[in-house]
Amino acid sequence: TQTDTAALIELQRLNILQQALSEKYLKDKQPTEKELRAEYETQVAAMPRQEYRARHILVATEQFADKLVRELKRGAKFEDVARRESMDGSKENGGDLGWFTPDRMVKPFADAVVALKPGEFTQTPIQTPYGWHIIRLEETRELEPPTYDSVKQRLEQVILARKFRDYVDGLMKTAKVDNRLEPAPAPAAGDSA
Repeated sequence: TQTDTAALIELQRLNILQQALSEKYLKDKQPTEKELRAEYETQVAAMPRQEYRARHILVATEQFADKLVRELKRGAKFEDVARRESMDGSKENGGDLGWFTPDRMVKPFADAVVALKPGEFTQTPIQTPYGWHIIRLEETRELEPPTYDSVKQRLEQVILARKFRDYVDGLMKTAKVDNRLEPAPAPAAGDSA
């Protein structure tokens, strides 16, 4: 519709104005080496230090999960039970989820994995929004952070985006917005419409 087209054009115009303002404001605000190093240290400190490789069996009910835990305790192979019973796509690989960091998993699952030692499986099922899991930790490994040089360009983008966001936030705090609707002035006598 005409209204949608006008709104789209206005949105594009505002995006162009924002891009121009961003380029003008950031022109002489390139991050210093000190800022880049500080951002790198902050991001590295927040990164997980360990990766986990685990298998899981996902089922719909706690009762069925309990039954499978008993089966595993009696010596059933985890991979075989996963292939036979899991509802998850990983069942084809015997429940193998590959390598992951805890922040990539829902909290109850991540907490359970972190509490296990390699070779152990959860003795009680873990509930998540996806169902009930039995989890076996295969192995862990130290996670090396990326080198400073490999992420330097991305760090520059992060710092520049933050500088511009802070600038816009400052403008918004001091902006005076007049949202009163006033009628357009009436044409003067003798003006043609």
